[in-house]
Amino acid sequence: MDQQRPLLYFTLLFLGFLTWTTWLQDHAPKPTPPAPVTTTANGAVINQTPVSSNTNNKQDVPAGVVTTPLQSSVPTQTVTAVNQGQEVRVKTDVLDIIISTQGGSLVQADLLTYPVSLEEKNHPVRVLDRQKAYAAQSGLISSSPNLAPNHYAQFSAPQRHYELLDGSDELVVPLTWTNGKGITVTKRYRFKKGSFLIDIDQTIDNQSGAVWKGTHYQQLSHGPDQTSTNIMMGVQAYVGAAYYNNKYEKISFSDMEEEKLSNSIKGGWAAMLEHYFVSAWIPPKNQNNTYYTNYLSSNNRYIMGVKSPELQVATGTTGQFKNQFYVGPKNQADLEKMSEGLDLTVDYGIFSFISKPLFWVMQSIYDVVGNWGWAIIFVTLLIKIVFFYPSTISYRSMAKMKKLAPKIKELNERFKGDPQAKQKATMDFYRKEKINPLGGCLPMLIQMPVFMGLYWVLLESVELRQAPWLAWYQDLSVLDPYYILPLIFGASMYVQQKLNPPQMDPMQQKIFAFLPIVFTFMFLFFPSGLVLYWVVNNVLSILQQWYITKQIIDE
Repeated sequence: MDQQRPLLYFTLLFLGFLTWTTWLQDHAPKPTPPAPVTTTANGAVINQTPVSSNTNNKQDVPAGVVTTPLQSSVPTQTVTAVNQGQEVRVKTDVLDIIISTQGGSLVQADLLTYPVSLEEKNHPVRVLDRQKAYAAQSGLISSSPNLAPNHYAQFSAPQRHYELLDGSDELVVPLTWTNGKGITVTKRYRFKKGSFLIDIDQTIDNQSGAVWKGTHYQQLSHGPDQTSTNIMMGVQAYVGAAYYNNKYEKISFSDMEEEKLSNSIKGGWAAMLEHYFVSAWIPPKNQNNTYYTNYLSSNNRYIMGVKSPELQVATGTTGQFKNQFYVGPKNQADLEKMSEGLDLTVDYGIFSFISKPLFWVMQSIYDVVGNWGWAIIFVTLLIKIVFFYPSTISYRSMAKMKKLAPKIKELNERFKGDPQAKQKATMDFYRKEKINPLGGCLPMLIQMPVFMGLYWVLLESVELRQAPWLAWYQDLSVLDPYYILPLIFGASMYVQQKLNPPQMDPMQQKIFAFLPIVFTFMFLFFPSGLVLYWVVNNVLSILQQWYITKQIIDE
């Protein structure tokens, strides 16, 4: 059996996968763009698509209840992408947030410690974004009108700008709504120094003379996914919704269009995911909540939300809803502490059972060496040590094949016109020389899941985003600016081929001779951290294979 044929099949399968995913990306139905928005002089954002002012018709408010009508001061051309209202800007050491006084929705969130790129260090990553119809909304709903403010109701704010001062650990931003008939709702946002997690509570002060009954909802609104697939990498990080129901559940935007979710869950969380970053509503962990989704075809928006149980507030007393909101990077250590399963938003796919332990090892190495580039090199070395014995079996089998290649060629020539006789003679020759024809490919197949697991670690972990190594490698998550590592990779792949037994089939010889060029071109567009891993792995493999081949030939 040809030792390198499995590698050829895997290569062709990989290239076919890239072509297929790229074709799907290019030929998929184009989403309807969100309705155009216009910014007014006071900073409000108005959608140009007319929507009825009656909030009972607001499709993005949880269904089945009568909700508060809009105040008369709100125009009929209401916002669908984000809430309309005056802006309240809140700035901490890590967050720059804009809260709309309409509904108290978080309509914009910049991560001050995460620049868009190293070339734009003063331009922070924007997660919540009005241009993408991406906002965090919350509100109250009641069975009686005018008793509860949903995310279309107008709140008042004592000031328009808040900033966490040096020496302060917490910043509180209050918004207030009243119906003028004894019901006052105060929504408070609590920001903490160095934290992307916001504590939010809504207090209902009932002086109406009757029992107040209502529920609290929090939801994330997002427009259509506008990211594109990398034609060379053939993959795209997941953009869509997710929630936790004792296990990690993803709900793609296409799933929302087909079916609405309504699920009662104890605790949990509801999130919107993008590459490296996540926003999530986290209700109290001992509370039974209703998780729901919705798709608004009129303006192409997707809703992922969670609704609390009913709360009753006697007249003359107060009641309170509490929850948390996170908007920030997918830092696994931090997410794991906030809520069970939230760290799973770092989506390694089917290789999670391999990727998570590998990341833990890389993180442990990083804690010692303080550099993610060296952490990649050391974890690659550890993987080679773990698979040293299977690799040795593979390389010994290849070395024997290379040593006996002239005799195998002689057999092929002798039985050129009789394929069955050639196969029988070849297998007899393998048995005589104690060669296992599968010895060269099985160890490679065993290692493949580990390689793919590490691939997803390097692709998905925000810790490697803008992480430097040395020299001009200041960001391991982007391609090599001078293409040095891809060229070294291509050269190492060429050297590996020379150490392998020669192909008997002339066509396969031509294909394998061309593969280093194909993969070098592909790796030009891979993140440098991934290419670094493959270069180190190839160099270590060459040293091991060269040593074993030399031993076999000397024998």
